[in-house]
Amino acid sequence: MGRAAADDVDPRIARTRRDVVEATTELFRTRGWEAVTHAEVARLAGYSKVTLYAHWPTRLDLVRAAVLHICDAAQHPLPTGDLRADLVHGLLDFAADLAGGHLDRVLGGLIERAGSDPVVDDLRRRLYEAGTRALEDVLRAHLPAEDVAPTLSLLVGGVLVRVSFEARPAGEEFVGDLVDRALAATGRLSSPTAPAAPRAAAPGPDRADRPRPPR
Repeated sequence: MGRAAADDVDPRIARTRRDVVEATTELFRTRGWEAVTHAEVARLAGYSKVTLYAHWPTRLDLVRAAVLHICDAAQHPLPTGDLRADLVHGLLDFAADLAGGHLDRVLGGLIERAGSDPVVDDLRRRLYEAGTRALEDVLRAHLPAEDVAPTLSLLVGGVLVRVSFEARPAGEEFVGDLVDRALAATGRLSSPTAPAAPRAAAPGPDRADRPRPPR
């Protein structure tokens, strides 16, 4: 039924919606929430503001369309069955999206306005789920259910802080170490390499047991 309804849409209307949503998405990704206005989207998409207001009456309507478009277009590396390798590849993909700027700006705009409107909170949840679903699926395939959510938070949070807050690259060495530490906490991997503790000196013979020098 949904497919039939979609097929019934006038091609011109479908093209308008596509053009406007793509223009809004590009604007949101490259310039942030504040840049998403009806006037700017209309200019980029090549339509009148009257057309935009008819289908997207508010800025939040435009933002919602853009975020849902980003979620629908999300792509992730295919799992191989190797827990560590799949997590490393997935997190490197996530880090690349953040470092590229667009996901950082979109997520930042939603976090900044958290609690201001239920729609914003729902979009933030959807964006997070779309961005982490593949990682969560990998974890669910290997870990007990109770370990999935906290491990996912450790992994995603570590990359997010590294890239978005510290403005430092999350390369393979960093991500590999992060994965090792998170898996070690679940008991699925031995503890990450750490400096060996100094070995205690072997106890020497007690004074009473020491051989006495010859007289």
